[in-house]
Amino acid sequence: MINETRTTLEALERGEISVDEALTRIKTEPFEDIGYAMVDLHRKVMQGAPEVIYGETKTAEQIIGIVEVMVERGQTPILVTRMDEAKAEALAARVDTFYSKEARIAVIGDRPEPDGIGPIVIVTGGTSDIPVAEEAAITAETLGNEVVRLYDVGVAGIHRLLAHKEYLAKASVIIAIAGMEGALASVVGGLADCPVIAVPTSVGYGAAFGGLSALLSMLNSCASGVACVNIDNGFGAGYMASMINHMEAKK
Repeated sequence: MINETRTTLEALERGEISVDEALTRIKTEPFEDIGYAMVDLHRKVMQGAPEVIYGETKTAEQIIGIVEVMVERGQTPILVTRMDEAKAEALAARVDTFYSKEARIAVIGDRPEPDGIGPIVIVTGGTSDIPVAEEAAITAETLGNEVVRLYDVGVAGIHRLLAHKEYLAKASVIIAIAGMEGALASVVGGLADCPVIAVPTSVGYGAAFGGLSALLSMLNSCASGVACVNIDNGFGAGYMASMINHMEAKK
């Protein structure tokens, strides 16, 4: 995404805003101390997207407090990950909130129109991987990307994946999500000409070791161009895919 400071300076150059207004935007305090959290208000300036709230270990009151500060300072859209229904209901009572029970993720504020290089394609080995995939998909959409979902196309029935090769060919980034032995990432990596982000999931029987088997398989992929994030980390994959999809040449 275009750096917010650059956008402000370009608007000033075009005469769309005054010098004073530009200074006000840039001089915004870098963070706000609310006692239990230091809310990062310059994350969007530094990285192109507002701070993301990890909700699993926070109370509903803490999440609401952080969100209200961010909304007041124009830090939208806001993502809250790993959030249960009770916390989501408490948040929705205070601010307009989209919530996905399946992905355990909440979004506050409007999602932008897609403006990336191309589509991000998300493939899963099975239906059991969909919660992680939806976390990745909603994250990527909230960061301004077109997302194509190809679910339940794992190597146990590889013809299902091959029937959608045209989507793989058009993708600018692919996120391959699988549990069990995690072979899907290597197969996709061998078919695609774009970066592939592998996500191991904790789906599988005893020797899957809660996703460790898939993680090691993906880390040892023989396909070039495959990188791997942590077990069940759909958010991390969606965020990284968005960064790749918004890369600009640095002069």
